[in-house]
Amino acid sequence: MAIKITEDCINCDACISECPNNAIYEPGEEWAYEDGTELSGTSTAPWGEEINASEKHEPLSDEFYYIVWEKCTECKGFHDEPQCASVCPVDCCVPDESHVEDEATLLAKKAWLHGE
Repeated sequence: MAIKITEDCINCDACISECPNNAIYEPGEEWAYEDGTELSGTSTAPWGEEINASEKHEPLSDEFYYIVWEKCTECKGFHDEPQCASVCPVDCCVPDESHVEDEATLLAKKAWLHGE
């Protein structure tokens, strides 16, 4: 499953540089699939949706850092554990029960994001 950041976030910035998929954004920041990935143009996501990699999306939070679940792989293929959770001083990076994915799905997402 993806990781999410709860409202307990203190906006310390510890997590953002740890994400290998650039799935973490600052409060109020727009996001795009191409940010920090190999994606460009139009692509079919592993879940079957056609996406425009450069299209900007509305921020998911204006108050605290947030994780785009579509880009989160729980660091599978990079690290043994989600790096955001391992560096968070207030333990606000937690499993996102709304977006449960198995390891094969997370690895397929990683390959899609990074052109592997």
